Amino acid sequence: MDAERLIEATRYALAESKAVPDIVAEAWQAQALAEAVGSHLAINGPPTVRSEALGLSEAGSRACGSLHHPALRADGVRATRLTMIGDARCTLLDLAGLLGETGAALVSVAVSADEEGLYWQCVEAIDAADESGDRVIGILRRLALRERGGVA
Repeated sequence: MDAERLIEATRYALAESKAVPDIVAEAWQAQALAEAVGSHLAINGPPTVRSEALGLSEAGSRACGSLHHPALRADGVRATRLTMIGDARCTLLDLAGLLGETGAALVSVAVSADEEGLYWQCVEAIDAADESGDRVIGILRRLALRERGGVA
């Protein structure tokens, strides 16, 4: 499945999530998608972005941890369905937007958290979304430099 469709599905699911476990599950799905996009670009992307893409993959994997996350739903990990990235720039822009929305959703959960454990889980997930977003921006910069004919 195309990355942009997976990002859109995750964006929609995050927007529709009202309960805390659902929001946390969608934040986890977004990080799994960041890992998958990073891995795909590290293998198939332009050589100038491969090291940055590997960093995105690693950041996403650190945030995801095990594929047996308790927040997973019956449909499993959406990111495992990634088969192609049509337009890397568009995909990365969409992914950056999703990661920003994920961070905002997690902030709202964190500020209303009654449990200290949930609060800190959200803080760590916010940091992970922010790190992944920074990695996406780094890849976009390298792509832009490459398009302008500069050395990346």
